[in-house]
Amino acid sequence: MLRADNVSFRYHAGTPLVVDDVTVDIGPGDLVGILGPNGSGKTTLLRLLSGTRVPTSGSVRLGGEPLARLARRDIARRLAVVPQETELAFEYTALEMVLMGRHPHLGLFQVEGPGDYAIAREALGATGTAHLEARAFHTLSGGEKQRVVIAAALAQAADVLLLDEPTASLDLGYQLDIASLLSTLNRDRGVTMAISTHDLHLAASICRTLVLMRGGRVLAHGPAEAVLTPDHVRALYDVDADVHVHPHTGHLTVVPVRRLRP
Repeated sequence: MLRADNVSFRYHAGTPLVVDDVTVDIGPGDLVGILGPNGSGKTTLLRLLSGTRVPTSGSVRLGGEPLARLARRDIARRLAVVPQETELAFEYTALEMVLMGRHPHLGLFQVEGPGDYAIAREALGATGTAHLEARAFHTLSGGEKQRVVIAAALAQAADVLLLDEPTASLDLGYQLDIASLLSTLNRDRGVTMAISTHDLHLAASICRTLVLMRGGRVLAHGPAEAVLTPDHVRALYDVDADVHVHPHTGHLTVVPVRRLRP
């Protein structure tokens, strides 16, 4: 569905590569975690996958078509992006925020109709935020804002949802809420997702496939249980960790033990 083939990227000529010869394949129904420390290139890779950045070399394909040949409106109908933070220049209600997800499906000068409102309200319901539709977006808590932005992405009716650090700056309760929401959307609604994160617990608990990145390169790529090992955690973060299957949740759990010093 969405594939990056040997993509590399640098922001300016003569500067080091931020993403270096990376290949990632995201199939229908996948839930892929792009995991790495700060500065590893994972957010830039997500931008390459979304088409907001153009690879210095290599290519990105959506449904077999080169992303570079598709119009932005066509990409927006098939790819939805949830950024790490959402700042607004004007005051919008939660419902108005979600309705923005319908814009790629509207014609020139066309306004949202009853069908668009129905889709937006259904998306709010799917993310547990229907009761917030009349609230001003800026008055919502961090977790509520993130769920509303995810609702806007659902209303976009795209094939793939790309999320950048969806649990960053959230407290533990909201982290659990977002993890549960994403898992439910993937399992029950078949939403294909790629998540850029440095949160080991999020990746271990919900992602079936992991891409481990450091220094712009892929250290490992494959099923979570095969990739998330003590050796890989050490190579990724310079941390010794205990990795085991939690007896109650049934998913991988990573417990940092000590940081390795040079």
